[in-house]
Amino acid sequence: MDNSQSLIGIDFREGYIAVIDKPLEWTSTDVVRKIKFALNNRLGYKKIKIGHAGTLDPLATGVLIVCIGKATKMVNAIQAEEKEYIAELELGASTPSYDMEHPIDKRYPTEHITREMLEQTLRDLTGERLQAPPIYSAKKVEGVRAYEFARAGEEVELKKALITIYEMEILEWEKPLLKIRVRCSKGTYIRSLAHEIGEGVGSGAYLRSLRRTRSGGFTVENGWQLEDFMKKLAECETK
Repeated sequence: MDNSQSLIGIDFREGYIAVIDKPLEWTSTDVVRKIKFALNNRLGYKKIKIGHAGTLDPLATGVLIVCIGKATKMVNAIQAEEKEYIAELELGASTPSYDMEHPIDKRYPTEHITREMLEQTLRDLTGERLQAPPIYSAKKVEGVRAYEFARAGEEVELKKALITIYEMEILEWEKPLLKIRVRCSKGTYIRSLAHEIGEGVGSGAYLRSLRRTRSGGFTVENGWQLEDFMKKLAECETK
């Protein structure tokens, strides 16, 4: 994003889409809350609608689409668009959450894993299929978030969802670390995909890092750093 771009003169009530490169360890709601506070309390946009199109986990970075004003009507349509991610996995280990939110709980052999095995596993997992969400997820079971059951040590069965993996490719493979590019439908859990890849090669795997590089036609290269976006909003206040 050209950081010289000005937001002065924009009527945010009429609709604005901000493509934010979500910072690490921020929740998607944190980003929305920060922008909404500035619009409400500094720019005088009282009760303006604002929401995001597609949640990113706190440990993920990249494209977070924030819809403001009348653009919130587009949230569902934007969420339905294809997504692209760069994911780094560690093979030979697993965690309860399938990512780094929890410490490693099991170790597995990796000596037998070859690039050919990995490529075949990626092919096997490509296409339309059912996928189970991680037990540590925000999916609701009888009105309760799944992660609440998991934290309480209670077992709960999560309904599988129909997803589509359009394309996967290996970017780097240096045992035990694997970096892949994934094009997929909405509703795909890359954490679950990491777990599935581990199972597919007769080992274990968890997600070490995740970056969403594209959501529909919005790319991370054309996104704002959150700090820069907030600075541009502040300039609107002073004019």
